[in-house]
Amino acid sequence: MGFGDLKAASGLQMLNDYLADRSYIEGYVPSQADIAVYEALDGPPTPSFCHALRWYNHIRSYETTKSSLPGVKQPLSKYGPQNVADTTSTKAEADDDDDDIDLFGSDDEEESAEAQRVREERLAQYEAKKSKKPTLIAKSSILLDVKPWDDETDMKKMEECVRTITMDGLVWGSSKLVPVGYGIKKLQIQCVVEDDKVGTDMLEEAITAFEDYVQSVDVAAFNKV
Repeated sequence: MGFGDLKAASGLQMLNDYLADRSYIEGYVPSQADIAVYEALDGPPTPSFCHALRWYNHIRSYETTKSSLPGVKQPLSKYGPQNVADTTSTKAEADDDDDDIDLFGSDDEEESAEAQRVREERLAQYEAKKSKKPTLIAKSSILLDVKPWDDETDMKKMEECVRTITMDGLVWGSSKLVPVGYGIKKLQIQCVVEDDKVGTDMLEEAITAFEDYVQSVDVAAFNKV
């Protein structure tokens, strides 16, 4: 590597060509590499070396603060394009080398990591916010018709038996006796249940277990609350 003699036209031409598509000798910010090359020059390049002159004028603005620039100053030969021996490879090999150089790889990885961090923070905030919201519990209002065996069935006792049924998610409500004919009345009783915990089959099975009083159970009405 190296620019050769930067006090000669050949060295300046090499520097000019090198800076044709670069802002700095190394990387994307001014560094000690720029200072090392800058100090090797006798003065500003002539306007015919436009890229070198543009770079020279820019680095000259850092002359008073050059010690604060990043990097470690190395020998001049460490900077610049590859020498002729290193550049005799075929164009295909050069293309392959170009493909292997990922000038923005690190930046992409940093951006990707930053984007992932922001996404995780937002998800955590969303989960925390959602956990504070009260969970909507699905409930239903059920009206049951509980029928006795005959007109001699103790309806008061039958209702007491029905109300002894306790389940998680079951709340008994109002009730009344409804005539069905021939002196027989049925017990019509309201209840509210949590759908995930109590089903109509469970209620019917529990009520008909009082077989001394209950002949059958029917669902007279079923509404979502």
